[in-house]
Amino acid sequence: MEYFAGGNLGRTILIRFDKGDLMLEGLQEVIEKEGITSGVIVSGIGTFERCIMHMITTTGYPGHDEFVTIEGPLELLSVHGLVADGKAHLHIAVSDTEKAYGGHLEPGSQVCYLAEICLVELPDANLTRVAHPSTGTMQLKQK
Repeated sequence: MEYFAGGNLGRTILIRFDKGDLMLEGLQEVIEKEGITSGVIVSGIGTFERCIMHMITTTGYPGHDEFVTIEGPLELLSVHGLVADGKAHLHIAVSDTEKAYGGHLEPGSQVCYLAEICLVELPDANLTRVAHPSTGTMQLKQK
């Protein structure tokens, strides 16, 4: 385990996505346009027409991911994540009328009616991701 303390909260950016918008790509566009290198996604809700995610399928190394595409309509129950080195890493929970799904959000996930995300900048955090020396898993570090 490792942890990072200190720093100040920066700007709070509220993002509204409209029908047909691609969530991850749109969020990444805002991050780049605003010059955010470190941040936290503190809230997110909405709907998806199509959701693409991956989830782990093994507990050993090397890991294996299964990619899943779920066609909507879907409720976006929550989205949380971090921004490190200017790149968003998001995990989500979505549901249809029968069950819920969760995993790592992938490109191509398309908003159905609307979605809203709250991003808080962490200007002093200097977050990055580096490969773990023995497992290769990308992990959060402070520069």
